[in-house]
Amino acid sequence: MHHAAGSPPVWIFDLDNTLHNASAHLFPHINRAMTAYLVEHLQIPEAEADALRQHYWRRYGATMLGLMRHHQTCPRHFLWHTHQFPKLHEQVVWNPALRHVLRRLPGRKVIYSNAPKHYAEAVLARMGIRALFDQVIAVEHVRFYPKPAVRGFQHMLGLLGVSPSRCVMVDDDPFNLLTAKRIGVKTVWIAPQASHRPQWVDLRLQQVEQLARSVHRLAR
Repeated sequence: MHHAAGSPPVWIFDLDNTLHNASAHLFPHINRAMTAYLVEHLQIPEAEADALRQHYWRRYGATMLGLMRHHQTCPRHFLWHTHQFPKLHEQVVWNPALRHVLRRLPGRKVIYSNAPKHYAEAVLARMGIRALFDQVIAVEHVRFYPKPAVRGFQHMLGLLGVSPSRCVMVDDDPFNLLTAKRIGVKTVWIAPQASHRPQWVDLRLQQVEQLARSVHRLAR
């Protein structure tokens, strides 16, 4: 696969549920931590806190945004306290073949995550693949505009210093890919259970480990 002037693409990878299975242990841990944070800082019962966490997530795409908008919560404080993992070594679930797949991809590779930097760095280190990425762009680097907000994408591309047409985004969330496609980025959807491919998705794969042998299908 080649892009402008024969240059290789810039690969923009989501982290959670794209490169590893966050739903197994990490997401439930984060959800519990967020609910506990709301209980402590809003002084509300646990059931109410859990319902509010989910409400903000559905309405804004991130619990953090609802807390910032309605409770003046400091996002750095929130993200730090809700992304602590004393047993991270045991909780990250991934396919060791991923390292080989990533090494085979031509071009620059970066992480673009809605998670905070300290968490993303720790997960990548646990998987032994941090050195394969030139850059980790976390939510605090894009002024706390999480995906799929277009302003977050604009900040991300500014940090990378590349044009959208040179990029390929790999993500498990189709709505993140919709924003990517609208601004001119090619899209790869990691969707183990999906039976369809939205029109804004250029390539759908069941698992990210299929990427290296499928890149020819992204050719212009």
